[in-house]
Amino acid sequence: MRSHGSVGVRLLGVLALLALAPGSGRAEEGGWIDLLAASDWGAWKKPTGTWETAGDAHPDPKNPKRLVGTPGSGVIVNGPIGRTTNLVSKEKFGDIEAHFEFMVPKGSNAGIKFEGLYEIQIYDSWGVKTPKASDCGGIYPRAELLPKYHHIDEGYPPRVNACRAPGEWQTLDVVFKAPRFDSDGKKVASARFVKVVLNGQVVHENQEVPTPTGHAWTKKEPPQGPLLLQADHGPVAFRNVRVRHLSRDTSR
Repeated sequence: MRSHGSVGVRLLGVLALLALAPGSGRAEEGGWIDLLAASDWGAWKKPTGTWETAGDAHPDPKNPKRLVGTPGSGVIVNGPIGRTTNLVSKEKFGDIEAHFEFMVPKGSNAGIKFEGLYEIQIYDSWGVKTPKASDCGGIYPRAELLPKYHHIDEGYPPRVNACRAPGEWQTLDVVFKAPRFDSDGKKVASARFVKVVLNGQVVHENQEVPTPTGHAWTKKEPPQGPLLLQADHGPVAFRNVRVRHLSRDTSR
């Protein structure tokens, strides 16, 4: 397991290292916003379910498919049974750069949804030789709920399997551009993952996403939306969740 460091990857079209200083929940140097800084969960819509604050997390010695937290702050764990309410940010974002550190135990499943609609999958994909879009770092496929939940396309698999072993902290860095609309509200450009870096390896670059992912693919797309941390599919822990607004590029 890696130590609870605070070194992240900063993306501005090219990859560079960024030391992430402790935040206050407000804009930090460089415009970064620490979404986990407030002890009262002030950055997130209520209810926040059974999420717990911890100093660190690790697999439960009694059950490798669960996580347990240690006393302290800076880490959040999605409750004692590893399933609870998804966290949805109060603030809405359009074009953003984002940094996450996450941990999943054996066999677990979570995700991060930009604008609440476009998902980068989090999954225990350790050892998978040919990753699919439903593996860690994939842009999740479109799906339908009935008659039984099923994918209707292949989504966008990660270029490589960069997933670490369950129980290890992992990093995800994303530059995301929101869809564009004209003055009449007609979409003129799709959402785009400019760059997605999982554990230091580029897994997506300049990937257009024509619709929302999962079973949300028929929903109306907005110019801005909340960040969503998925918590209802399996145990997951997060730390150093930081985002910043990017200047809107009107050329695309």
